[in-house]
Amino acid sequence: MKFSNRVTEMLGVELPIVQAPMGWIARSQLASAVSNAGGMGIIETSSGELDVVKEEIRKMKDLTDKPFGVNIAQAFVRDPNIAQFVIDQGVKFVTTSAGSPTKYTADLKAAGLTVFHVVPTLSAAIKAVEAGVDGLIVEGSEGGGFKNPRDVATMVLLPLVRSKVKVPIIAAGGFTDGATMAAAFALGAEGIQMGTRMVSAAESPVHQNWKQAIVDARETDTVFLNRFHSPALRALRTERTTALELKTDENIMGQFGDARSLYFGGDMEGAIPLSGQVSGRIESVKPVAEILSETRDEFFATLSKLGNQYL
Repeated sequence: MKFSNRVTEMLGVELPIVQAPMGWIARSQLASAVSNAGGMGIIETSSGELDVVKEEIRKMKDLTDKPFGVNIAQAFVRDPNIAQFVIDQGVKFVTTSAGSPTKYTADLKAAGLTVFHVVPTLSAAIKAVEAGVDGLIVEGSEGGGFKNPRDVATMVLLPLVRSKVKVPIIAAGGFTDGATMAAAFALGAEGIQMGTRMVSAAESPVHQNWKQAIVDARETDTVFLNRFHSPALRALRTERTTALELKTDENIMGQFGDARSLYFGGDMEGAIPLSGQVSGRIESVKPVAEILSETRDEFFATLSKLGNQYL
C-alpha cells in the first residue's frame, strides 16, 4: 500500500516521514539515508556552521537523487541572509523554527520553496498560517531538543491545532513506529517527524555511547530543563542534566557544555544529550531504511487491524 496525501504531494516523497533537523547531526550522512529510504531528509543550520552546511548540501546532491530539505533555526542562526542562503542552495523544501514565521516565509515562498513552520502552541500555529506557510510541524513537548517552556503534549496539541487550521500537518514529538504514526493520522496529521529515533539510527553520526544510552533509557529517563526560562529543553537524564533540572533560578543554556565532546566524543556528561521521551520505546539501533520500512508496514497493518475489528 502507498501513501497519497498533501504531504507526499507537496514534498515529493514516497513516505510522509520527515527527519528532524538536529544540530550537527542532521547532515548528509543521515539525511541522505532518510531520503533514499523514501522519507524527507533535512539538513540543519542550527549549528551556525553555514560553510559546512553548504558543503553538506553539496554532498546530498551526490548521495541521493531524492528530495531533501533544509531547516532554518531562527534563534540559532544569526546570519541575516540565511533565507537567501537557503534559496541559493536550490532546495525546494524548508522548515522554519525557533522564531517568528513572518520573518522569512514570504521571501522563501516568493522563491518557489515549500515552507512548513514548527509550532508548539495553537497561537503559534494560527500566526504561521496567517503568515502564509504551506504547512505546519506541530511539535509536542515529549519530543527532544529545544522546547516551549509551557509544555503541551502531542495528544492534546495535535487535534487542537487540526481543529483550527486547514493546512497539512506533520506531527512531531513521540513518534517512532507505525502505530504512533497511525495515531497521529487519527488526530489529523498527514505526516510525522522523527528525531530521537533518527539520533539512534545506524547512519546517525553521533557516538555509539549516546545511541546506547537511548536504547537503555526507560520511559522516565528524560528531564525537562529550563522550564522558567527560554528555551526549555528535553534531554536524557544524566548526572549533568539531573543537577541542571534543579536550577530554576537561572537560564542554564550557558551550561549546555561542549556539544562535540558528547556528539562525537561519546562523553555523556560533556553536554546535554537532547532526546525525547520516546527513548523509552527504542530497543535497538537500526538502519534508517529498516526503520522507515517497518514504520510504513506497521502503519498500514494498524489501520487494517482497527478497520477489521471495529468497522
